[in-house]
Amino acid sequence: MEIATRRSARRPGTVSAAAVARAAGVSTAAVSYVMNGKGGVAPATRRHILAVADELGFRPPTRGKPADPNRTRVIGLVQPNIINPTYPRFAQSIVSAAAEAGYEVFVATTQDDLRTLGKVSTSLVHRNVDGVVLSAAFREDATALRTLRAARIPYVYLSRRSQYLEGDFVGIDDTAAATSLMEHVLAHGHTDIAVVIGPRFSSASLAREQAFVSTARAHGIDIRGDRKISTELDSDGGRRAAARLFASDDPPRAVLCGSDEQAIGVLEYAVERGIRVPEDVAVTGHDGIPHSMSGLIGLTTVMQPHEEMGREAFGMLLKRMEKPSNSYQSLVCAHRLHIGRTCGCAPETADSRR
Repeated sequence: MEIATRRSARRPGTVSAAAVARAAGVSTAAVSYVMNGKGGVAPATRRHILAVADELGFRPPTRGKPADPNRTRVIGLVQPNIINPTYPRFAQSIVSAAAEAGYEVFVATTQDDLRTLGKVSTSLVHRNVDGVVLSAAFREDATALRTLRAARIPYVYLSRRSQYLEGDFVGIDDTAAATSLMEHVLAHGHTDIAVVIGPRFSSASLAREQAFVSTARAHGIDIRGDRKISTELDSDGGRRAAARLFASDDPPRAVLCGSDEQAIGVLEYAVERGIRVPEDVAVTGHDGIPHSMSGLIGLTTVMQPHEEMGREAFGMLLKRMEKPSNSYQSLVCAHRLHIGRTCGCAPETADSRR
């Protein structure tokens, strides 16, 4: 009740750091540390301070200069969907990093539809967001991005990007990751191989498919066209791909997937039809979702550092919002190869590798 009364008595933007400190029962220095993204404050205390500041309507001024009246201190986060756990994990790290810097996050999804992406971009311009983190870019289209650029709204690519419009980028080396995964599967002696990847208009999905195919070819194995399936990046997409692959008279003995959710869909299909994994077919994923690597599933997969990628993407966006530049940078985060049971490795030898 006390917080609600104070909030109604003050207009947003007039609340002081000292008022937040009094309401939260902490020192003004602690509030300053949290609002400036500095360490030295326990996680639980940090969350408490941020919650109180939000209730009071406190917005910290821009460091070293008066608050910019044109700033809304809101950024946009555009994701393909929130079904694939990769995207909520990105979102959580971005929301946390943004909160520490005094920003709120408006989240939108596109369902990987180009027209929806255009509408979302227009909506973000109308909402006057300060910047955008974009993990739903289309490789061969930049119309929506030009909408943002025309409005002078900076953006950062996360995981995938457009090849037609430059921008800051945070991701992993998808080619190297997919290459190492295929080499591991080939080391098991598999020659009847299929690949299931996401939509090819995603730069990340296309890079993974191309690396899978070229690595197999370098070892004398050509993956047929009917064994290269592009589908949705979720378990339903994986199930549909499995139905096509295992309806064949000569089903593959190994299926490499472009996402963990697709791999789980393949595993579900196999279990329902008595197809043994890995005895009848080896299955691998890509993303490193915790539940897919659990002892229950034991998926062999590529691990992406989701939290690091999200935080770095927001940090890159924050720098660009505070200091615009005509030059762009790319940050390639380290991936890891997690060896589970689904590739054919014995449980006791399963591990994680660079």
